[in-house]
Amino acid sequence: MRLTADEVRDIAALARVAMSGDEIERMRDQMSNILDQFDILQRVDTKGVEPTGHSADVETVMREDEVFPSQDREDTLANAPVREQDFIRVRAVLEGQSPGAGEA
Repeated sequence: MRLTADEVRDIAALARVAMSGDEIERMRDQMSNILDQFDILQRVDTKGVEPTGHSADVETVMREDEVFPSQDREDTLANAPVREQDFIRVRAVLEGQSPGAGEA
């Protein structure tokens, strides 16, 4: 399926992408090739083929969740270099923080 330059311009406008004339032509060729590949796939006979999400059987390697008590809060906070009540105080890592905020 060969796209026209106007169709590519319309798609670019919908995507809010500015394109030069050269880019429109290049995109026209690339998108037309992609659509040609879909046309070829549409012609493949898939009667009798079961739908699948994977080309091979896949079994999960995840273990079952196990509930067990977590580490004691006081033991965890005892290792913190700077503690503030029940929290570990860390240095600010995001831009826009006020000077001194979050310093350890």
